[in-house]
Amino acid sequence: MDEAAPGREARELLTDSLFFALYPDEAATARIGELAARLRKVHQLKARAIPADRLHVTLHYLGTFAGVPAEVLAQARAAASRIASPPVEVTLDRIESFSGRRVKRPLVLSGDLTESLDALEQSLGAALDVAGIPLRRHPQFTPHVTLLYDERRIARQPVEPIAWTAREFALVRSLLGKSKYEVLARWPFAA
Repeated sequence: MDEAAPGREARELLTDSLFFALYPDEAATARIGELAARLRKVHQLKARAIPADRLHVTLHYLGTFAGVPAEVLAQARAAASRIASPPVEVTLDRIESFSGRRVKRPLVLSGDLTESLDALEQSLGAALDVAGIPLRRHPQFTPHVTLLYDERRIARQPVEPIAWTAREFALVRSLLGKSKYEVLARWPFAA
């Protein structure tokens, strides 16, 4: 008799993850794509760059789910609707490989927290807490865009800054294992 490993069935049912994100504008997206292509060549990286439509800065990760739970979606939308923020400045000026348990590590374009980005991350986190969505927060929020995943590790180094003004934030559904994102809702910032 062939029995499945404990917990295997539960893992197989996880199909979606949800997160809040900022997307770069068109010019920043193009510059990020050019940077990723240049880094692949210079560092002889084998991995493909993340497609342009998936480049983003994650504000808060809500978790993985079997489908998209209506209750979590309603709570997330309610929390997001409470956010009143002016446009958010994002500046990313260094690359580095983040550490992790996987063989392939994320190569990211990162930067320091701007005042407006810090305020947004904090206020959205507080609104999600009030809405009853438990978050696994890092002790220090580091804004970053993942460029690719590769076995080769790249030490932190400065790059020409890539900056944009985010005029909205989005709730995004990731279809696990399919490398596909779906924007479920967007909230514009006050002008």
